Amino acid sequence: MANQQHIVILGAGESGIGAAILALKQGYSVFVSDSGKISPSYKEELIRLGIPYEEGQHTEKKIIKATEVIKSPGIPDQVGIIQLIAGKQIPIISEIEFAGRFTKATTICITGSNGKSTTTMLIYHILKNAGLHVGLAGNIGKSFAGQVATGTYDYYVLELSSFMLDHMYQFKADIAVLLNITSDHLDRYAYQMEKYVSSKFRIIQNQTKNDTFIYCADDAEIVRSLPKMKMNAQTYSFSIETKQNVHAYLEDKQITIDLHRKNLNPFTMSITELALQGKHNIYNSMASGIVAKVLELRNESIRNSMGNFKNIEHRLEHVAKIAGIDFVNDSKATNVNSTWYALESMLNGVVLILGGVDKGNDYTMLKELVKNKVRSIVCLGKNNKAIHDAFENDVDLIVNTSSAKDAVQMAYHMAQKGDTVLLSPACASFDLFENYEDRGNQFKKAVKEL
Repeated sequence: MANQQHIVILGAGESGIGAAILALKQGYSVFVSDSGKISPSYKEELIRLGIPYEEGQHTEKKIIKATEVIKSPGIPDQVGIIQLIAGKQIPIISEIEFAGRFTKATTICITGSNGKSTTTMLIYHILKNAGLHVGLAGNIGKSFAGQVATGTYDYYVLELSSFMLDHMYQFKADIAVLLNITSDHLDRYAYQMEKYVSSKFRIIQNQTKNDTFIYCADDAEIVRSLPKMKMNAQTYSFSIETKQNVHAYLEDKQITIDLHRKNLNPFTMSITELALQGKHNIYNSMASGIVAKVLELRNESIRNSMGNFKNIEHRLEHVAKIAGIDFVNDSKATNVNSTWYALESMLNGVVLILGGVDKGNDYTMLKELVKNKVRSIVCLGKNNKAIHDAFENDVDLIVNTSSAKDAVQMAYHMAQKGDTVLLSPACASFDLFENYEDRGNQFKKAVKEL
């Protein structure tokens, strides 16, 4: 029956091309449509496979022939072509939903407003080091669908954004991790926090008593929402504020993970031995450790992995030390909460590079940390008024720049020996850069040219 069905894929990025490869392998007829330019490498792949495609437009009469549409997570539901498809009662799903139909692998899924990339990578690192046959996908790495089409992993560690979760219906996370929920991307949710929260909690849909849900007991939004949710899975929680009724806690600078299972010894590790430092990374490490214990990995293996993990690029990435000044690339911090986490992990004496496309940021939560830790601010963006207004009374100096090179040179001259120059923009990057990776790479290049 599959060969009688017609799949249309909107968006020819990593997830779209992966979905096209899998759909073709499963016997579907496939058409790929992208309103922008398709990168040469992806275009070559489509041509090689004989998959028809278009770029620079969405031809409606071709798209509405679909029996099912796989949508890129970057396309908002409010755009015209999505409204048209929905009006025709054509199912719209995510690449994750589609790929999940064709694998029996155990899925470990991570979501949250902050820390999900780091936690996803750490869990992948722990599992791989333990000798498990594991793939990495979702919002990070190669597409889930592409890997399902070409490989046979026993486990997949998937970073899931709210945009991916929105179009998942039958897909089930065998192990679901919810790190935190803070206001982000509210423009995609009619500026209603409840809708965003509901999106995040889709990670537990379809779970059974044989599945696992792991969450942060210190997150006010999660705790407030939990009683409204139908919970079928075995639940485990983590906290650094209490050791009561949780499965991972902090005491005397040591984390303990205890699932209260007879056949499992508790896991303990000093936070000074963790590769990832800072309060937020204690949470990330606890969540990852619980996953490892659920899978009954050896304590020694977990401890080694947590101690030798290297953080992902553009997330608190140490670039260089020049004249006694550390340069740290946290370009992936595209919201205020992420920048709060970055500052919280720093010692005093920070020259902070902030700015970009402001998504209606409220900088209030940063003010105390800025007062206590930040020497001066270098703005990197086209419109920096909100930053000046927020912090003009909290730091000695705020300057404007319009390129990564200028920002780095300015910060270098403003910093003193022992300081840290921290790129943690709290904003999207699209005013001056292609994306946060481009911003981070230009920052690193400018540092190396000093």
